[in-house]
Amino acid sequence: MLTDPLSDRLARFVESVGIPVRTVSLPEPTFLPGLDIRYGELLIDEERLLYPGDILHEAGHIAVSDTDERRKEKLDPSPGDEMATIAWSWAALCHLGLSPEVVFHPEGYKGDAAALIENFSTGHYIGVPLLQLYGLSYEPRPAAEEGVAPYPHMLRWLR
Repeated sequence: MLTDPLSDRLARFVESVGIPVRTVSLPEPTFLPGLDIRYGELLIDEERLLYPGDILHEAGHIAVSDTDERRKEKLDPSPGDEMATIAWSWAALCHLGLSPEVVFHPEGYKGDAAALIENFSTGHYIGVPLLQLYGLSYEPRPAAEEGVAPYPHMLRWLR
């Protein structure tokens, strides 16, 4: 699919969890270079993609949106969905055995990437209550009650 091995691995993971991925040319500026979301599909312009880890972040926006929102031409994530997307991205990189810096690179997250890595690395997870509300993962106490692994383990990847 993609020529860069990391980008290809991430795109294949995204497809494996049920999010359509298509390689395209994106001549117009996009929020994250080389990536766009349309009608629940992740569009990747490999020539313009600067950070492969952004694939997981954008896929997270699709994953945590409800089905009706996902079908729209453009997503309009709420601040809560942004937090859930960050938590989803962390779970994905843990699942794939990747370094946090792949997703949380210094050029992203308005300069807060290092703080996010520190928080998640020490078990201070933002967004996980929303993942639990969406039925995607459990915080520790409910996970123990249900007999399943807690976050960053995901029960499923799509809301």
